[in-house]
Amino acid sequence: MHILILLFYIVILFAVVMLHVAYATYFERKIIGHMQVRMGPMEVGWHGLLQPIADGVKCFFKEDVIPENVDAFGFRMAPVVSLAAMVGALAVLPFAPGWVIADIDIGLLYIFAMSGLASYGVILAGWSSNSKFSFLGGLRSMAQVISYEIAMGLSLVGVMLLSGSLNLTTIVEAQSGTFGGMYIFPQIIAFGIFFVAMLAETNRVPFDLPEAEAELVSGYSTEYSGMRYAIFFMAEYVGMLVMSALGTICFFGGWSGPFAVPFFPALWFVLKVYAFMFVFIWIRATMPRYRYDQLMELGWKWLIPLALANIVVTAVCKVLF
Repeated sequence: MHILILLFYIVILFAVVMLHVAYATYFERKIIGHMQVRMGPMEVGWHGLLQPIADGVKCFFKEDVIPENVDAFGFRMAPVVSLAAMVGALAVLPFAPGWVIADIDIGLLYIFAMSGLASYGVILAGWSSNSKFSFLGGLRSMAQVISYEIAMGLSLVGVMLLSGSLNLTTIVEAQSGTFGGMYIFPQIIAFGIFFVAMLAETNRVPFDLPEAEAELVSGYSTEYSGMRYAIFFMAEYVGMLVMSALGTICFFGGWSGPFAVPFFPALWFVLKVYAFMFVFIWIRATMPRYRYDQLMELGWKWLIPLALANIVVTAVCKVLF
């Protein structure tokens, strides 16, 4: 019976996440449209509300073209690996007290493991496509993961020191006794590092170099079509959700807020996550893409040293005060 209940929770979570992915694309197109003085999607449904459904159906029925000289197994598995890893990361995210599938003591490490595994899908897609554009996109993604996964991990060490735990529920509860009920105030530098690394980790503007259309056509996904192509973007939007939720949990107090919401305790959590998602979209509408040497310099020369300095200052302050 316990296994059936767990499976039911997993199915519900997956359905909600897929609905989120569909309408995250709609809201991104709408928000960017209005920022650029356009209307965005308007044709399918009222104000284009059914556009994500139409796009999903279109991708599902499009021909799945597999080029002749690709590594067929790797080519087919790459999008599945990316999506499965990002969806798997949702299992340890607490949306409210008790609202978590697996409340494990190493939840933060598990998130890092899953986000790192998702990047293997991109690398595998670039290698197996037997295309120079795809291969360069995969190599870029690999370099970004090495650079920014380190910076992201180090930026959260301060949060681990303050909370004394890797359990995400414990991290949220530990923030209740701090100024403002959030770790962003004592860990503002760590949050800045985390936010930049989060953009690079999810291959979002201004760090979308693995799929830079000005140089690499579509990067690692150049040879993909139909539903396989759509799965990569499903993985990207689930990744945005996971990273937004992680930022909310570690720096913004998770589900806590200035006043209680008795009937829906996860409301504060959802509002904070979607505020993060809005900033993702806002940055895409306003910032140009970095050059690749600038991307590497930012990660290795600035973010990692700053993160190390933040760890030392946090540790000293915790011992002294």
